[in-house]
Amino acid sequence: MAPRIKILPSLLAADFGNLAADARRAQAAGADELHLDIMDGHFVPNLTFGPETLAALRRAGSKLFFDTHLMLDEPQRYIEPFAKAGANLISIHIEPSCDHRRTLARIRNLGCQCGIVLNPGTPATAIEPLLGLVDLVLVMTVQPGFG
Repeated sequence: MAPRIKILPSLLAADFGNLAADARRAQAAGADELHLDIMDGHFVPNLTFGPETLAALRRAGSKLFFDTHLMLDEPQRYIEPFAKAGANLISIHIEPSCDHRRTLARIRNLGCQCGIVLNPGTPATAIEPLLGLVDLVLVMTVQPGFG
């Protein structure tokens, strides 16, 4: 049986003044999950939103699976706030200096699935030691930053 294709629209493409309405529209259109690009203005040159936005979407009734992609210099500092806000899966990049094993374990201990991400210029061998610890590998095809 072939794997089921999932549709994960990015909230980055939404109207930031109407995020809840756009999340509902995505769900009504058949989205399986919502991809949330979290950018800190340091690891990438853009800023997006934080855990309070996820929590607000949950309060507004979004039942979608939140695939939360942290493009942050210090992802380990934000794992718990995003998990508590309603993230279902939290992915971190291999490039920032952090204890990736510990951070992935923390994500899982908070009840979320976890993923590892690598930028286009990063060799795949960088994530090999972590493959048995993750639910998702995201290989960027563009340098992360602006949508």
